[in-house]
Amino acid sequence: QVQLVESGGGLVQAGGSLRLSCAASGRTFISNYAMAWFRQAPGKERTFVAGINWTGRSTYYADSVEGRFTISRDKAKNTVYLQMNMLQPEDPAVYYCAKDRFPGRDRPTDIDSWGQGTQVTVSS
Repeated sequence: QVQLVESGGGLVQAGGSLRLSCAASGRTFISNYAMAWFRQAPGKERTFVAGINWTGRSTYYADSVEGRFTISRDKAKNTVYLQMNMLQPEDPAVYYCAKDRFPGRDRPTDIDSWGQGTQVTVSS
């Protein structure tokens, strides 16, 4: 099993930046798994934000964040990051880290582990 713990959320002005981290612990090392970030705003469904394949060489983004957000991973630290730049009023949500169920895949299409989430708030 793996435990995912997000951090780095907070309050930022529109146009500002935040860097989210997702640290993994437990018996499973996430280095061989595709990982993703999702977000959920109040009253809305949880939606995909960004994904990274198990090697770290391929990344994927929702259209709404393409060009502003960057997902990356540090295998030695067993950590995944989400750099969020040019934050906009539509970005506030709880951001969740997620792990793919099976190792060695390009896209995290079958999630089996979630973090507890970290709140991102954007002031205009």
